[in-house]
Amino acid sequence: MIKYFFSYITTINVTKKRVAIFGAGDVGISTKRALEHDMTANIQMVLFIEDDQRKVGKNIDGIKICSSSQLEVLLKQYLIDELIIATTKLASKRKNEIVDFCLDNKIEVFTVPPLKSWINGQLSTKQLQNVKIEDLLEREQIKLYNEILFKQLNNKTVLVTGAAGSIGSEIVRQLLQYKPKLIVLNDHAETPLHDLKLELEEIGCSNFKLELGDVRNDLFVERIFQEYQPHFVYHAAAYKHVPMMEDSPLEAICTNVGGTKLLADLSIKYGVERFVMISTDKAVNPTNVMGASKRIAEMYVQSLYQNQEIQFQSDLSTSRTKFITTRFGNVLGSNGSVIPRFKKQIEAGGPVTVTHPDITRYFMTIPEACQLVLEAGSMGNGGEIFVFDMGQPVKIADLARKMIKLSGLEPDDDIKIEYSGLRPGEKLYEELLNNAENTLQTYHEKILIAKTRTIEYSSLSIQIDALISPAKKQESVTLVVSAMKQLVPEFISNNSEFEKLDSPKVVTMNKVG
Repeated sequence: MIKYFFSYITTINVTKKRVAIFGAGDVGISTKRALEHDMTANIQMVLFIEDDQRKVGKNIDGIKICSSSQLEVLLKQYLIDELIIATTKLASKRKNEIVDFCLDNKIEVFTVPPLKSWINGQLSTKQLQNVKIEDLLEREQIKLYNEILFKQLNNKTVLVTGAAGSIGSEIVRQLLQYKPKLIVLNDHAETPLHDLKLELEEIGCSNFKLELGDVRNDLFVERIFQEYQPHFVYHAAAYKHVPMMEDSPLEAICTNVGGTKLLADLSIKYGVERFVMISTDKAVNPTNVMGASKRIAEMYVQSLYQNQEIQFQSDLSTSRTKFITTRFGNVLGSNGSVIPRFKKQIEAGGPVTVTHPDITRYFMTIPEACQLVLEAGSMGNGGEIFVFDMGQPVKIADLARKMIKLSGLEPDDDIKIEYSGLRPGEKLYEELLNNAENTLQTYHEKILIAKTRTIEYSSLSIQIDALISPAKKQESVTLVVSAMKQLVPEFISNNSEFEKLDSPKVVTMNKVG
């Protein structure tokens, strides 16, 4: 009693913040009551805002429910200081419009966490969260065709390479719901793999084995195939940072090309049912070593499948490995990505560094990307490159400004934005399709099939072996990158020391296309 009296005395003379709740359903009502029961919450509940016109005009505990169609007018009219979004039914575009309006008018925006995270089924005001940039870039939740995936994966052995990375670890989490017999977790990074092990053990998962090692090590990788006989392979292991691979082309070839080739070859040898490779939008008209290395890996996987089909076209009794490639853009919150970096820069007081005022990128959440990987992997007949609908590209400078505002600060005044110039190999914008490609629809509206040129296996295999050999021996970087450009004629370097290797004729032709 003394504690509550003290809280009352200390807040009675403080101007109360005027609060509106968007959503007059059960979550909105629970939010209102949590605020009212928190003696330290110095707020005045002013109104509910609701999409459902059947509720508009009614009252909840004396608080009026108003129409969301008048939201901007209502927020100004009632001098709202804080808006709490207490609904999951708000479309991403509308949520962005609301948040933009609030940021421009110095109104703080909070969200209510999912019901499953409430404490003993009760919402605490301490759980209300400031809107995060990830909330505004999310899209509608994907519904998977679970029955197909369950039939394919249930009681099977699955190998995931790069299992401790952002994509690999989420693939592992999502695989669990399909009850595979065993998931073999491979990564060369010891600490992240150990962290994943602890995470899985905490949720009572025991159907997994750790395999710490490098996908470039042929004896190590073959031992995994011999020992576990995987039915499915999800290949997420790769070097992905563009500037680093411009400095380390030989490593990009050894891992992104050599590692993929080794895994793909062994998948055929050991009768793997499906091999799903994770690729990138940077493989399209690549301007950097990383993207070109992933394009070469794509080419090999496709040609290997086509060669397998030719070899066994008259032998229906021989099982074939279905090789499937999935290609998408940047994922939110992945290791080393722009959003975590901007957050650190803002917390440090700035500046926030953007490479170019006009640079744009596609974004997708990690769970969404992995759901689409599983879905594409299940629907593929073999040899396809699946391209994901990444939505609209986001201007990185606008992203930085919005993140600064979401932190309660003003761009340029409180936090400076500095432009550092494009990094080696970096594009102003990414492409999901090659100019010479077209797409086919699938039964999933967010997954398309990219039509690429057919590449003959035997000559490509020889060329790739000739590329991997000097890379392994740490021989001439110039010769290796030149060989990459011969394999991928559309690989035109940008802002890179390797621009000198591009033929002026080739550059002109590609720019026209």
